[in-house]
Amino acid sequence: MVSDEKLFLIKRNLQEILSEEILTEKPKNEKIKIYWGTAPTGRIHVAYYVPLLKIRDFLIAGCDVKILLADIHAMLDNLKSKFEVVGFRTQYYENCIKAMLANIGVDSENSSFGKIIFIKGSDFQTSSKYVMDLYKLSSITTERDGKKAGTEVVKQVSNPLLSSLIYPLMQALDEEYLDVDAQFGGVDQRKIFTFAMKYLPQLGFKKRAHLMNPMIPGLNSEKMSSSDKYSKIDMLETKENIEKNIRKCFCEEGNKETGLLYLIRHIIYPIFEIKNLKVEIFIKSLNKKNFYEKYQELENDFVEKIIHPQDLKKSVAEMVEIIVGPVRKEMEEFQELIQNAYGSE
Repeated sequence: MVSDEKLFLIKRNLQEILSEEILTEKPKNEKIKIYWGTAPTGRIHVAYYVPLLKIRDFLIAGCDVKILLADIHAMLDNLKSKFEVVGFRTQYYENCIKAMLANIGVDSENSSFGKIIFIKGSDFQTSSKYVMDLYKLSSITTERDGKKAGTEVVKQVSNPLLSSLIYPLMQALDEEYLDVDAQFGGVDQRKIFTFAMKYLPQLGFKKRAHLMNPMIPGLNSEKMSSSDKYSKIDMLETKENIEKNIRKCFCEEGNKETGLLYLIRHIIYPIFEIKNLKVEIFIKSLNKKNFYEKYQELENDFVEKIIHPQDLKKSVAEMVEIIVGPVRKEMEEFQELIQNAYGSE
């Protein structure tokens, strides 16, 4: 059985877990193996820290983590990444994710806890065995189930491409080929996760656990998205642009439904704790900085209108720069790669 301490780290800050018993019943002398997949589409944004902070927890708990750079998925999702750029984007994602992990104290090359491995989807998804299993899975999957599985993840258009039905089937099959106990992702992946739980056993494969983190609302949309440049804070954004983007975002006095509070709760507080930094808001009307040890204290002051939206925006921009700055500097050596991957985007 997995120890309570390890289980606490694995479950901390998750929104939902499916089939938790698969993890709790794992023999103590066997490592739990987890995979997290990301399709290299748009440029990486600050909300990627939500899954990366959880990956840090998994590693500290002694789990082995596989990060799938899902290059084929990036092309299947309405060609968010075209064939000629997906290789560059995949390398950019690996470099940027490693820099982000290093920024929260995780050495991806030599973790002292669990092991972390980066794998490209195209390294195994084109093998004859995988393709045959994909054919088998497609032969038992109804069109309704395939379409339903991808609705929250694959871009929805009026006349969808056939690839949008293949996408969730491959994501389910990856659990078997990556040889893991659990798949980790955002709650937007839930329909794909339940699809995998239903269909993989029909191919004779074991059912996996599924771990889900909350989604962070974007600055001006439902969720922060790599493909929507107006909803996110790019990890390579300049200090000036961070300030500009945050100044423009929706933040109404006393209204806690703002992406900034989610950003503070799920990203700034956890990272500042790792870095031993204080969360402080300069309140102009009082002409002083207030230190907030706990998130709820900060939210209460905002709801009670002690913190003005402009105060919040200014302080959040400064704290986001503390998080983004080291990664931006680390990525300076990859300018040619970024240009090849995204051009002038």
